[in-house]
Amino acid sequence: MRYTVSIDIALPRATVLELATDPAHLPSWVRGLVLHEPMHGRPGEVGTASRIVLETGRQRVTCVETITRREPADLSTLTPDVVVRYEREIVTDGMWTAVRDRLTDFGPTSTRWESENEVRFGGGPMRFVGPLLRTTFRRQSRQAMRDFQAFAERGVDVRAT
Repeated sequence: MRYTVSIDIALPRATVLELATDPAHLPSWVRGLVLHEPMHGRPGEVGTASRIVLETGRQRVTCVETITRREPADLSTLTPDVVVRYEREIVTDGMWTAVRDRLTDFGPTSTRWESENEVRFGGGPMRFVGPLLRTTFRRQSRQAMRDFQAFAERGVDVRAT
């Protein structure tokens, strides 16, 4: 299953990158985040793997996220024409996800965030049920983007909602 979602954020790309890549901010905009713990590597760098625990309702999901691409490697010298690419793989029981994010300078005070998602289901029940959840996955991805936008633009913390 593949889908793409996007959002425009009314902040310069440098600010968006700073907020999105700092692990200290994750609990403010990632709903249900219980734990984001690097297993090895440095947060945000290619090859870094982190254990993530999310709680949704009565269900707790543990997964491993691995950063597979970050271009350019040095984000401090960006020019407006450069598209920032940030990719990661997320693996949990019965499911593998690749997330390919692109952050584009959309004017001096705006950033476009596009997220291409690919989800594959393994054996067991998810193999049959997973494809039926396409709308749910897309809706959750959009909600995460809206949560980040609210946090970045207005300081809204999902833990307070």
